[in-house]
Amino acid sequence: MNRDCIRNFSIIAHIDHGKSTLADRFLDITRTVAKRDQKKQQLDDMDLERERGITIKAKAASMDYIKDGKKYRLNLIDTPGHVDFNYEVERALAACEGALLLVDASQGVEAQTVHNTMLAEQADLMIFPVINKIDLATARSDEVIEEIENALAIEGERSMKVSAKTGEGVRELLDAIVDRVPPPEGLQDAPLRALIYDAEFNDYRGVILHIRIVDGALTAGARIRLFEGNTRHEALEIGIFRPALTPVKSLSTGEVGYLIANIKTLSDVRIGDTIVLDKDSASEALPGYRPARSMVFCGIYPVQNGEFDNLRTALIRLQLNDSAFTFTPESSDALGFGFRCGFLGLLHMEIVQERLERESGVDIVQTAPNVTYEILTIDGEVLQIHSPSEIPDPTKIEEFREPVVKLDIVTPDTHVGAIMKLGIDRRGRFLKQEYIGPGRVLIGFRIPLSEIIFDFFDKLKSVTRGYATMDYELENFVADDLVKMRILVNGEEVDALSTIAHQSHCEPRGRAILKVLRKEIRRHLFKVALQAAVGGKIVAREDIAPVRKDVTAKCYGGDISRKRKLLEKQKAGKKRLKMVGNVEIPQKAFLAVLSADD
Repeated sequence: MNRDCIRNFSIIAHIDHGKSTLADRFLDITRTVAKRDQKKQQLDDMDLERERGITIKAKAASMDYIKDGKKYRLNLIDTPGHVDFNYEVERALAACEGALLLVDASQGVEAQTVHNTMLAEQADLMIFPVINKIDLATARSDEVIEEIENALAIEGERSMKVSAKTGEGVRELLDAIVDRVPPPEGLQDAPLRALIYDAEFNDYRGVILHIRIVDGALTAGARIRLFEGNTRHEALEIGIFRPALTPVKSLSTGEVGYLIANIKTLSDVRIGDTIVLDKDSASEALPGYRPARSMVFCGIYPVQNGEFDNLRTALIRLQLNDSAFTFTPESSDALGFGFRCGFLGLLHMEIVQERLERESGVDIVQTAPNVTYEILTIDGEVLQIHSPSEIPDPTKIEEFREPVVKLDIVTPDTHVGAIMKLGIDRRGRFLKQEYIGPGRVLIGFRIPLSEIIFDFFDKLKSVTRGYATMDYELENFVADDLVKMRILVNGEEVDALSTIAHQSHCEPRGRAILKVLRKEIRRHLFKVALQAAVGGKIVAREDIAPVRKDVTAKCYGGDISRKRKLLEKQKAGKKRLKMVGNVEIPQKAFLAVLSADD
């Protein structure tokens, strides 16, 4: 198709502002999907997306639209709204020239609205705001336009008002997309260069590449080369998303589509790689994407050790479809062989865990999440610390640094006091407070990432009755009073239970861990001491009482010295047993501690 008749655009918004519903109206009006095949949230085709009611993966759809007698190809990419899937949004925006910024007419500008606008500006896209849900009785479109001007510095007069549910204003929005979104740039007569912006694995067809043609054209049957992997393949099938895979004979400059080339080796494909024709040896690679930076880490282990290879294969497949997910092999004294996995956030971690269990059928055990720390040694070397076992000797540590994020919270002004207290209790430093509209406030904190990854969002929703929204981005690593807290069972250190904590939080956190252990470890014939230690100092202790036999039961009266003699003999035996006896820690005790949050 002629490049001037192509429009590539994305829909960006906060969660539940109507992205998927608006995509449904687009597909309906352009008759891309037949009436009998239509369903709600058409592009959310994963079971997990439908169950949770959220978009997890960016999805593409090619629509044909006629305006003023001229046929246009509209390539839509629907994106997730949650902060944990920002990397999906970034990659989708790289394949577009325009972005529809969707804002709920009732809720107004939210925290993720601000962040997604920044991503679109960084990608140098044409942004125009769309006020959705104008059919609601609580809609306040004029106030929301004012919020857009104040919080996002976007001219309110550029806004359009629609109702994705009823279809009001949607056809006019399609006309505006044709008029406002610029056609794609690129050299039609140049050698082929195509960007791989996503991929998925099919058991029967191999790897399916999602591509954007930047320069040149691609035809079915052509010999291609993956630039970074330097592997050669034949383009067996190319096509577009309708939104189902629909084969075509060729894809030209600016078009978005898919490529099937019988690629069975998953390691051959890298998201962000460039596809060129095999004969064009002089072609240069496209910039690709910056690597995603994992923010949260946890261990994933198979319940059965024999499932280790199956788990590895499942992780490789998942990484192909989710390039923000990373993993490396590791072993644990408690859980055996597994993988250290990196995620963008807690929701991302939950989704990966559920997808692993559903798509691979492997039963897995997941440890508690933690963040990455930095240590500056006295030699000037900077170490990345992903688990407590990697911490060097304390005498070699110059600075112990933790990741700090810039946290933005949008809330009704009646809850400002509660949010201030919550932020300060979590070691946050207040930065700003701005009114973005009548009764709505944007509050900024600088706060350690470790303080918000567990239950901060739940606490925030609780103190604001569900009205507040939050968004965060990593700033840098800051030195603080951080220590390694060791867990001792009967005087022996258990590496798998060691953790990194702020000095002020060690005592309550250590005591909470010991109380869980005390319930899970069975009683022995001798007293078992459970201790939390920082360096050489014990900060918390719990004892498991011994199992006692009543050795004086056979004494019916008589001299008290007989009873004392039997008790002293029992006491000596228990003391000797404690010195040579081992405390058995069942796996469920590890799981109870590792799976528990703060």
